[in-house]
Amino acid sequence: MTSSARRPLGSRPGGPAGSHPRGRSGPAPHRTLPPHVMFAERLLAVLSGERPVHWMLGHTIGEGYEQLVQLAPGTPLRSLGPRPVLRHCRAHPPGHGDAVEACATIATGDRVRAMAFRLERGQDRRWRCAAVELDGLS
Repeated sequence: MTSSARRPLGSRPGGPAGSHPRGRSGPAPHRTLPPHVMFAERLLAVLSGERPVHWMLGHTIGEGYEQLVQLAPGTPLRSLGPRPVLRHCRAHPPGHGDAVEACATIATGDRVRAMAFRLERGQDRRWRCAAVELDGLS
């Protein structure tokens, strides 16, 4: 398996700072992560204990925040072992452009877990998490 296949989503390849892949000149273009990947990383930070639940207050609506409050303290992602890493994240629009249902796989050492969540775009055009589940826990 190549090193890029093991790299977490949203991370940069290894190598000295300022290095470029062969055949390129100049700085790398700015790349914005899709909303579902950004939210997967945010949710993982809360569920692993890296960030407090209230960090998501402005990024949740409806039951999304309450689900995080219930999940975060007892989630198995808060172990003392290796830090959980987002491996894959896919989004599926359920029918219209203002909602996305996403699923992600999270690796903690040799263990792989599943996370599902729903994003909804408000009238202000900002995405917010409306629901989250981890390994079937909601």
